[in-house]
Amino acid sequence: MQRPDLKNTFFGGFSAILLCFVAALAACGPASPDPDPVADTPEVVSREDDRPSSCGESGALHTELFGSIKTALDWSAAEMACESMRRPDGAGVRLRFTGDVGNERLAFIVAIPGLTSPSARGELPSIVTITVEDSGRFFSSPNLDSCWADVHDQKPLDEQAYQISATLNCIAPLGELNGDSAVSVPELTFTGTVDWSES
Repeated sequence: MQRPDLKNTFFGGFSAILLCFVAALAACGPASPDPDPVADTPEVVSREDDRPSSCGESGALHTELFGSIKTALDWSAAEMACESMRRPDGAGVRLRFTGDVGNERLAFIVAIPGLTSPSARGELPSIVTITVEDSGRFFSSPNLDSCWADVHDQKPLDEQAYQISATLNCIAPLGELNGDSAVSVPELTFTGTVDWSES
């Protein structure tokens, strides 16, 4: 009579037990988690927005852009972030308005060298820059000869902060600093705040 192959019988039985053990673990393990909806959502708020907005309750920005960026904007204080600072050597102020346009985030920087005090009013030459954040795209007026900000009013909010309202007009497109495209800003109206502190 042929003797059974004990080696094959042992390893065959062991393999069967091992397969049953692995199958049992797989059956008892946790189900695959559902995709995290937060992780799949693109980030639309920049890190700078961790700071409180300085737009004020009446903050707003309205404009229509043409050219390389074509869109109409109607931002309220709740839809944008605002900043302001004194320019070096007291040469006016710089205002920054940031908000979302689709999946992109635009920032408008308006430098007004002639705005040197809370009492300043009237048409003041300005430099306007538009940036598409995280893309390396920058559009800017070349000098003080193509854009003017007509400052209507500055109302005190406290000892240092004033609410400013102005209409800005540009007679020439803003050229792309690292390309050959351009953006036209025929008119832009904004209400924000100016910080007249020295810092």
